[in-house]
Amino acid sequence: MIKKLIQHGNSAALVLDKPILDLLDMSLDTPVEITTDGKNLILSPQKDASREKDILDSLKKINQKYQHALKKLGE
Repeated sequence: MIKKLIQHGNSAALVLDKPILDLLDMSLDTPVEITTDGKNLILSPQKDASREKDILDSLKKINQKYQHALKKLGE
């Protein structure tokens, strides 16, 4: 799909069609994260911070419990 930027005051805006918002499970209230790889613009729904914290906490517990086995696997 090819889109054009539109003028929005002194800025440029990109209009996202409803099917794209639905595909990404986004609404007008969804915070978005904008990143780039230097050539492309990457727009993503903002990550759920609490979910990411839960995953990192789980990884920390696993690393503590199995640190010796993981160290041997890494050798």
